[in-house]
Formats: sequence, structure tokens, C-alpha cells
Amino acid sequence: MNRKMNRQLIKIIVSLLLVVISLFLKFDIELYHNILYIIAYLIVGYDIVLKAIRNIFKGKVFDENFLMAVATIGAFCIGEFPEAVAVMLFYQVGELFQSYAVDKSRKSVANLMNIRPDYANVYRGDEMMRVDPDEVNIGDIILVKPGEKIPLDGVVVEGESMLNTQALTGEVVPRKVSVNDEVLSGCINNNGILKIKVSKEFGESTVSKILDLVENASSRKSKSENFISKFAKYYTPIVVIVAVLLAIIPPLVIKDALFSDWLYRALSFLVVSCPCALVISIPLSFFGGIGASSKIGVLIKGSNYLEAIASAEIVVCDKTGTLTEGVFKVQKIDAVGYSDDDLLRYAAYAEGFSNHPISLSLKQAYNKEMNEKLVTKTQEISGKGVKALVDGKIVLVGNEKLMKEYNIKFQKSEETGTIVYVAINDEFAGTILIADKIKEDSYKALKLFKNNNVEKVVMLTGDLENISESVANELHLDEYHAELLPQDKVHWVEKLMTQKSSRGKLIFIGDGINDAPVLALSDIGVAMGGLGSDAAIEAADVVIMTDEPSKIANSIHIAKKTMHIVRENIFFAIGVKIGVLVLSAFGLASMWGAVFADVGVSILAIINALRILKIKK
Repeated sequence: MNRKMNRQLIKIIVSLLLVVISLFLKFDIELYHNILYIIAYLIVGYDIVLKAIRNIFKGKVFDENFLMAVATIGAFCIGEFPEAVAVMLFYQVGELFQSYAVDKSRKSVANLMNIRPDYANVYRGDEMMRVDPDEVNIGDIILVKPGEKIPLDGVVVEGESMLNTQALTGEVVPRKVSVNDEVLSGCINNNGILKIKVSKEFGESTVSKILDLVENASSRKSKSENFISKFAKYYTPIVVIVAVLLAIIPPLVIKDALFSDWLYRALSFLVVSCPCALVISIPLSFFGGIGASSKIGVLIKGSNYLEAIASAEIVVCDKTGTLTEGVFKVQKIDAVGYSDDDLLRYAAYAEGFSNHPISLSLKQAYNKEMNEKLVTKTQEISGKGVKALVDGKIVLVGNEKLMKEYNIKFQKSEETGTIVYVAINDEFAGTILIADKIKEDSYKALKLFKNNNVEKVVMLTGDLENISESVANELHLDEYHAELLPQDKVHWVEKLMTQKSSRGKLIFIGDGINDAPVLALSDIGVAMGGLGSDAAIEAADVVIMTDEPSKIANSIHIAKKTMHIVRENIFFAIGVKIGVLVLSAFGLASMWGAVFADVGVSILAIINALRILKIKK
């Protein structure tokens, strides 16, 4: 528990001890008992009374502080000293429980986002100083030692190292960086010493934006929270007026009715009427849902988006980098007259001097040290491929046009992707398929979407028709549209928006700058990858810190569970309060019953709200 909660707990314990002493010690004079009760009350309740007075001067009259202060001071006035202290004591127990619940929710987010740097080692002249990251300016040189977090975004000017990016991306494989490489705050420096030139102030850095995104999530209220705020705004003054009328009118019109009896009923009525259970538990439920999503690497920018996710009917996905890995790799080798390893070796050597993406894919797949002396002649044939003399053999690597130009009889491949044809000494030697690979997680995501009652999953992509068709068929998508420009994606999202029900929502998942317009247009925009496009993350309502689309399916499950708990709390709290309000008005419920209807219901609602944090991945 934090310091504030510890102080609150101490006040409760001391006040409770005084109440126990008063109850069990026999004083000859009743005044001594009452003095102990008053001291206990002041210890545990002075801050509530103080808040009530301050809020009255601010124009916020009818809040829970006002209700508790009036009810308890009124109880003192009619001689119900033990009940006055008990009401305030139980209320503070409820407040402590709420603080604990919120603190637990915050920690669930903080544990995931344990990336905020505590300090930065910055050079001031020739001297290195340890300062707060907020005090570092753009252009300053900072030193990051092994094991330290990178405090600000920047560019490496000296040194090389392996970075642990797991806190940002979820990727466990370290990323190598050296001079001129960009590095992001929040990553951990594994081994080497790095000197970094700062490119962004801390407020604009990656880690700061992510933390701000989480911390300000509660500022965007859901419809349910807005309903509770409006409900409390009108409900509280009404019950105060009813309580006043309950105290005054019956003694005037009913024969032999005692004012003290009806005042007691009115005070009980006031205690019950406090809408704490709703005001506390509903936002807490949403905060818990946001915390539970954060645990699995999904950052939701507000409870309104969490509520919207629960109603997801259509999910629209970009292809490259979202459903696929977004990196071209050698997927298949079909050698003719050579082994697969030999065919890849000749192709990699022939393409060894090129930086074309296809060449890089071949060299990456070969992944062995290359002896450049084996390549004696290289000729690049524009738009067709390369011709090279590798280890004394003439090697042709390229497309169909290259094979035809050199009159090579080849077997046309029907595979989907980029086909590299290879000929050695004028003889066809085989093909190498280079393609963007579907993420393993995408298969899981599609299954989970259907399990969470998503009616349609659609892919929108700028890639070629045949490649897109292959991906759509492989994943069993409901619909796909290929060779689209950004404005075409906007057109299709607008069209799909008309196909959902009045309550249903459309989610768009993308990762590039070209996805920013549709991310903003859709009901819920989801940006893939904490290291994705800044424009996409800015436009999105939800950010996935890993590259796993299944995380959104998990968030739909969390959102549905959150909304179920919210509805439970609303119906439970209102139901119990109405019942006890009626009983209080007729004198059938004591102030102890009123305490249960207020604090007891609040605690039960909070416990129910905390269940959301227990949802498993």
C-alpha cells in the first residue's frame, strides 16, 4: 500500500479502538462515552466533513461527502453517537478498499509499462551528470551503460550494443544497434556502452507517449460512465429533498409522530441514498478492463473505446505487417539437378553485390560467410536480374524475362509470391520462392474473432490480387479487397460501416502511415506494433505493443467481460438501494442497514469490479 493508504488505515484502526474502548469500558458518566465517540469521529471523518464544506463553496453541494457529513452530524444531534461514528468508519473502510482496488489496477498497468527511466546520464561540457530525463534537451549527448534503460529517443553516435525491446514490442530477440541507428526510449541496453544524441524531448519520446496514453485513458468516459455521472447529478439532489420532506412533513400531519423518529429515518435515507457504489465501481470496472488489456500488451486510450470493443461486429485488417510478417523471406526452394543448398548458394553469390530486397532475402536465407573472390564478373540486367561468374560457372538469377532472353528452357512456377529463376551454365537449375509469410498468430486471431461473435473479418490491402487472394484463402477470411490506395481503403471502410447493426462497431487494424485515415474513420482504430508508424499510433484508439492481432481478439473478450460486470454492478447497486430506501422511509431499516446499503454494496461492487483483473490471457 502507498503512504496515503497507510495513513488512512491508521486512522481507521485508531478510531475503531476508541469505539471498542467506549463500548466495553463502563463509565459512570455518559458524557465520557460520547467524548470518545466524538474523538473517534473527528479522527476518521474530519477530512470528509472538510471536503464537504470546501465543495459547498465550490458549488458542488450534493456529493457523497455532503451526504455523509449531514447524515453523521444529524445522528449526533439526535443522540445516536455509536451509529454516527460507525457510518463514517464504514465509509472510510469502503474508501480504503476503493484506493486499494485502484492502486492494484494501476500497478497492473505499471508492471507492463515498467519502462519509465529514472534518470539520464548527460554530458554537460566535459562532465557527465545524472539528471531527470525531463531536464535533457534535444541535441544533448547521453551515455547509456549496460543494463540501463534508454531514457530518451535518439541516434547512436558512438558504440554498438544489443537492445532488449521486449517492453515496447514483446519481441524477445535482442536488436543490434550501432552508429547512426535510431533508438527508442524504454528499451534496455544489454551489453555495450552507447553514446546517443537526443532527438526528442522526454515529453515527446516513445516511452512518455505510451505512459501518457495509459494514464489518461480514464479521461475519455464511456457511455455507461456518462450515464452514472448524469444519474448522480440529478439523483442526489432529489434524495436530499425527499429526506428533508421525510423529516418535516410526517411529524406535522401524523398524530403522535415524533420528530426525532422521522429525523432518524430521514438520516438513514440519506446514508442509503449515497451513490458511492455506482460512482466508484463503474469507473473502476473500466479501469480494471484497461489494466487487464495492458497486461496482455494492448493499450486502450479510453473506457469509451473499451465499451465500443465489446460490441465489435466487423474486423477489418491491413495485410502487410498485420496479418503477415511484412518481411520478404525465402519460403521455398525447388532445385533441378542441384541440391537446394547449392542452388541457394549460387543465387546468393550472384546477388552478393546488390542491395535490392530480393538480393537481401537470398543472402539472409544463405546466412553464411561469403568469399567475394569466388565472384569474378557481375552484370546487372535492368528489370530482369543479374548475370555473374560464380566459382567458374555462369549463373543467371532473375525473372522469366531473363530466362527467355538467354533462351533457357525453364519450368514456369505457379507459386504465389516473387519467383526467382536460376540457371547455371545455360541450364535451368530451379526456382526460389520469396514471399511475405503469414504470421502464425493470424490463424489464432481469426479463430478467436469468431469465438467472440465477430460476424465478418475483412482484409484491405494495396498488394497484388493473386498474393492477396492466397492470403485470404489461407486464413479463410470472409472478404478481401486488393490493390487499394489509401483513399480506396477509406471507401471500403465507409461501405462496411453501413453493413453493421445500429449497436455494432467496426474495428480497423493497421500499421502504416497509409492506414492513418481509416484508423481515424473506423469506430475503433487499432495500430499494430509499438514501433509502428507514429501517424498510425496517433490516429489509433488502441495500440498493440506486439505484432499479434490475436491480442485484439483477447481484448474483445476482456471488454465483453468488463461490460457484463458493469451491468451487474448497476443493477445490483440500484436494486439494493431502492429496496433499503423504501424500508428506511417506513422505519423498517436502521442506520446499520443503511450503512450496508451504502458501504456494503460499494465494497461488494468493488470486489466484483476487481474480477476483471483476474481474466487469464
